[in-house]
Amino acid sequence: MSTRHNSLGQEIGSSLPTWNTCPKPANKTMVGAYCRLEALDATRHGEDLWQAYSADTEDRIWTYLPYGPFTTQTELKQWLTDHSAIQDPLFYAIISTSSGKAVGIATYLRIQPAAGVIEVGHINYSPALQATTAATEAMYLMMKNAFDLGYRRYEWKCDNLNLHSKKAARRLGFSFDGLFKQAAVYKGRNRDTAWFSILDTQWPAIQAEYERWLAADNFTVDGIQLSKLST
Repeated sequence: MSTRHNSLGQEIGSSLPTWNTCPKPANKTMVGAYCRLEALDATRHGEDLWQAYSADTEDRIWTYLPYGPFTTQTELKQWLTDHSAIQDPLFYAIISTSSGKAVGIATYLRIQPAAGVIEVGHINYSPALQATTAATEAMYLMMKNAFDLGYRRYEWKCDNLNLHSKKAARRLGFSFDGLFKQAAVYKGRNRDTAWFSILDTQWPAIQAEYERWLAADNFTVDGIQLSKLST
């Protein structure tokens, strides 16, 4: 983004004469071909998520999250109940179109309408969702919704030691912005946080690539991709 100078000769940011505050995202359902995202509801999604998460018998999906694993269905359902009422983070259940069941969670968080900044996080994909077309489409649907609302910056942050998350961010089109050392403490350990982002100026090209990749003619009848998602 370009810069300019004020009357004192100091370099300042470019003017945004048409900028307006963004609306906050609503608890609306986002629908794709392979999945949909619904406002998280413990009663409607609790059983599905318990079954889906229980398939991870080593509890790998909880390592880099500040909560979990949950040892009983009751414990998970209580956590879902508590967090489904929160507006930031705003939790969504990811529903597989093929099975009709909830197989993961994702949220919007650190929502800053005045600055046009929003983050995606609390991403927890069960084994049934991992490495599927629905997994990618869920992220696309959340990005598209945010940029359609007018947000200027879409963020992804993770523990710098979470190599899978960093690889996923790059594949999904995010650019690495930097490392915040000793940014947090969770589960009794340090977290250096890696920051990634997509800007509104980058979004049109990224959206076009998502739509090319998600098109039905990019997949065989068995659901195998013919070409990869290019970043």
